[in-house]
Amino acid sequence: MTELRNGWRKSSYSQGKTTCVEVAESSSRVLVRDTRYRELGYVSFPRVEWMSLLQELKRGGL
Repeated sequence: MTELRNGWRKSSYSQGKTTCVEVAESSSRVLVRDTRYRELGYVSFPRVEWMSLLQELKRGGL
């Protein structure tokens, strides 16, 4: 995998809670993991698919 751009980050909506997800990005992939269970690893998505998911969520389609 290529180098991560900015390391792991979580949503500002989390406000210190442990029940959220964290995201890390590379030039071609987006990694997602559970904040509470980081040791279990992460799932990886192609950037284009991740962006499509976010657009659909913003439209209220899911």
